[in-house]
Amino acid sequence: MTTLVLETEPVALNVKMGNTKFTLELTDGRSIVIPLAWYPRLKNGSSKERKNWRLLGGGYAIEWPDLDEHIGIEGLLAGRRSGESQKSFRSWLSTRRRWSKKT
Repeated sequence: MTTLVLETEPVALNVKMGNTKFTLELTDGRSIVIPLAWYPRLKNGSSKERKNWRLLGGGYAIEWPDLDEHIGIEGLLAGRRSGESQKSFRSWLSTRRRWSKKT
C-alpha cells in the first residue's frame, strides 16, 4: 500500500461553477474539474446557490452556505466524493422541498 505525500498543501484560488461540473483553480496554477454528481447537494442546488461559495481557511476548503456544503481541497485532489449518507441527504432534500413550498 502506498501513501500520497503532497509536496505542498493545495490551496484554492477560485471556483467556476457549471451546470454539471465545477472547476477548481489552485494557487500553483493547476485546475481540476469535478462532476456535480459527486456532491448531491451541489447537484440539487440552484445555479444561484451554487454560485454563492466562499473559500475557508485561506483556501483549504470551499463552503456553499446556502446548501450547507463544505468540501476540503485535499479531498478533491484525492478524488473523494461526498461522504454524506443517503439518509442524511434525503432528510436535507425533504427539508428543502418543504421550505421551498412555503416561500
